[in-house]
Amino acid sequence: MDFTHDIILENERVQLRPLATTDYESLLSVAADPELWAYTLTRADDAIGLAAYIAQALDGRERGLRYPLLIIDKQTGLAAGSTSFYNVSAEEARISIGYTWLGTEFQRTGLNRACKYLLLRYAFDVLGCERVELETDARNTKSREAMRRLGATEEGTLRSHRYTQGGVRRDTVIFSVIRPDWDELRARVFRQTDDDRT
Repeated sequence: MDFTHDIILENERVQLRPLATTDYESLLSVAADPELWAYTLTRADDAIGLAAYIAQALDGRERGLRYPLLIIDKQTGLAAGSTSFYNVSAEEARISIGYTWLGTEFQRTGLNRACKYLLLRYAFDVLGCERVELETDARNTKSREAMRRLGATEEGTLRSHRYTQGGVRRDTVIFSVIRPDWDELRARVFRQTDDDRT
């Protein structure tokens, strides 16, 4: 994956483009709901937290560790949240999708499904991945259910996997989509229009 290249993915529902420092203002009100950050590794529900979140995401891109994207709801033209590629392993043809959050008003609208379709399609069809991983805090039942609805396979729980907010050790649930799953999920779960563009 070329971290210096600007990736733009879009379909009729959503556009994903590289996150930038200039997105701070458009994300400030969207990120302000504390419930969005209850199970994330860090918080970004205030001005300082959001600035730190964006700076950390962009530093991750600079170092080739994470590729953060802004989620734009094409129905409203508004910034709706952010998502990322990370844990990129070209040698193992594996990548992770995560650091995903959507403003409350954009949840359960089909926007997350449209985002995941574009991300999975890019991972499998452009990057040539054989495996895509997704992970979440074991306590985050909402996120776990969303991953199941997308057709990802729950593989197990990594106990005391990593530190989260307040220095607490969290259990992490791992989901995956592998190449043999992709064609079936594309037809069954991700019924998209024909105008998808990378």
